[in-house]
Amino acid sequence: MLILSVDTTTSAGSIAILKNTKLLSEVNIDSSTTYSERLLPAVQFLLKNRGLKIRNIDGFALAVGPGSFTGIRIGLSTVKSFAYASGKPIAPVSTLKALALKLQHPQSRLLCPLLDAKKGEIYAALFDSRGSELKEIVRQGAYSPDRFFSLLPSHRIIFFIGTGVYVYKNKIFQYFKDKVRFPSRSLFIANEVGLLGYEILKENKGMDFCKVEPLYFRKSQADERH
Repeated sequence: MLILSVDTTTSAGSIAILKNTKLLSEVNIDSSTTYSERLLPAVQFLLKNRGLKIRNIDGFALAVGPGSFTGIRIGLSTVKSFAYASGKPIAPVSTLKALALKLQHPQSRLLCPLLDAKKGEIYAALFDSRGSELKEIVRQGAYSPDRFFSLLPSHRIIFFIGTGVYVYKNKIFQYFKDKVRFPSRSLFIANEVGLLGYEILKENKGMDFCKVEPLYFRKSQADERH
């Protein structure tokens, strides 16, 4: 199964092509320009590099949020247009779960993906990694940092990843002291989105383009004005 995987939910955007769980090609884009300018050229480059057309793709994996409202909308509309044109399904994937997957370990570990949601909030969750399974311990959502950190166990080592780490590192240390770990991992997650998407697509649980929705945990500024 050939999968085109797309993540535009943060500034660390990425696109990948996977064959089942094997990564074939990947483009990582960390740029100040908008995804409306760089997403399609990156997809076209990847496909051309592999000698593929959109019609050769068997399914799409898409990070649907949380994250940047603008980035999510651009990724969603682009992948929906691909799925509409090709008639292939979309596997919607959580940005937070894909980030947690980057830290997955054979031994049991607590993994905390953390995104800066601006306005003094974070998008976050807590997962327990047990082998190939990621079990959600604290549900995904938008939180005030203090509220979220108060929900985490302070007696266990926790591995943190994401843009929120840079913003709230001092506060994390205040709460968890020597139980904090900050693994050195990139924030490009198209491969992880593709791996999670494959699990959905192989069970024929991919969605029709018209049914895929963004994963928002709060209203956008545009919505708040109405």
